[in-house]
Amino acid sequence: MEPFKIEINTDLLEDLKSRLLKTRWPDEIKNSSWNYGTNLSYLKELCNYWANDFSWIAQEALLNQFDHFKTENEEINLHFIHQKGKGKKNLPLLLIHGWPDSFYRFIKLIPLLTEPDENGVAFDVIIPSIPGFGFSDIPRESGCGPAKIAALFNKLMTETLAYESWFIQGGDWGASIATQMAAQEKGKIQGLHLTNVPPDLFFTANFAEFGEDENEYLQAAGKWQRTEGAYVAVHSSKPQTLAYGLNDSPVALAAWIVEKFNSWSDNDGNIEAAFSKDELLTNLSIYWFTGTAGAATRIYYETAHQIPAKEKLEIHAPVYFSIFPKDCIQIPEAFAKRIYNVKSWNNIERGGHFAALETPGLLEKEIRKAFAGFSY
Repeated sequence: MEPFKIEINTDLLEDLKSRLLKTRWPDEIKNSSWNYGTNLSYLKELCNYWANDFSWIAQEALLNQFDHFKTENEEINLHFIHQKGKGKKNLPLLLIHGWPDSFYRFIKLIPLLTEPDENGVAFDVIIPSIPGFGFSDIPRESGCGPAKIAALFNKLMTETLAYESWFIQGGDWGASIATQMAAQEKGKIQGLHLTNVPPDLFFTANFAEFGEDENEYLQAAGKWQRTEGAYVAVHSSKPQTLAYGLNDSPVALAAWIVEKFNSWSDNDGNIEAAFSKDELLTNLSIYWFTGTAGAATRIYYETAHQIPAKEKLEIHAPVYFSIFPKDCIQIPEAFAKRIYNVKSWNNIERGGHFAALETPGLLEKEIRKAFAGFSY
């Protein structure tokens, strides 16, 4: 691996501004708020700020204060942050993001987790960018779903970073990848902390075995798919068609992603009660400058088209769940217990899908509580 520094060419900054200022805006139903999709007045406000007031240079400096690296000469080279803990005892912790965020999801957690607690325990924090996201390589061949990504991340931990065992925290696709990592590396992963049960596992299950809670979720999931889940259908079936618009128009990219940050956060109808403009735009800018808006959606396609495993997936490592109320994925504990060695299931009082960015203090406490008492 080699040290890596984020450096975006000024020509790309000027091109972004030019595209934003030349946007051909659509119309909107009067007083429709976010009901038809991304709200027009808010998107105009956000993109005006992106073009005229947002400082990528300042955000780039903030990101570069952490220790970034990139693997070299691999099939798929991975970008990752590796921030060493400051404690008397430091536990290796891999943090895995999902969609539509990036490694930036965890930026507020790094200083919290690398500082020691009252017992002197801190974490070595490792945050990779999923292949096809951010500064990791874009896969050039089909088949790069959660199982393959899990193998790449296990190799990162064992061969590149030489850890003998470690812990994992993940949500969204991070939960799916963490699950596959634990299945592949039995004994090396000491514990998982997840914020959801991976939905790709739920929809390959035998529904005939389901109990009351699981059947209630099936009904709710069907309604969610009809009202909120169209993006999954697009990503899973024809992601390349969508990629042309997302890669060419920063406003299209912002509309596609910001709507999810609004819907999946605990914001009481005001997105900026959960995220600042700078936070939303830093995440968007990572997608824009790396040209990965299309590549990042393909993980849905790869998962939908994967060959189902012949053997039932069982995870023996201890697993700790923290469920945030405004997350879009609320698969019940009863199903989790079919697959995982569930040690705790905590329903958190507030927060949403992007808990590490939205409520980092709450998530830090949950992670520390989950892994308290472990030795390394």
